[in-house]
Amino acid sequence: MKDFFYAIQDLFVNVLFAPYDALREIQLDNWWAANVVSWILIIIGFSAFLYWMKQLKSYNDNGEEDKSITSHSYL
Repeated sequence: MKDFFYAIQDLFVNVLFAPYDALREIQLDNWWAANVVSWILIIIGFSAFLYWMKQLKSYNDNGEEDKSITSHSYL
């Protein structure tokens, strides 16, 4: 069982985090290059937010949303 956990450690440390180790070397030279992953995630999140707002506006304009004010029947 111990070898299983060491295999998981080896996978994450030597394989999956290898790009971050490469970015660590760039970190000393250029701030923008060191934060490229953060910028990519910010761009993806912002574009997803804009898409979601566009979809909400289209549903609101079509009148498809049920806006009746009701509470639960047990109240």
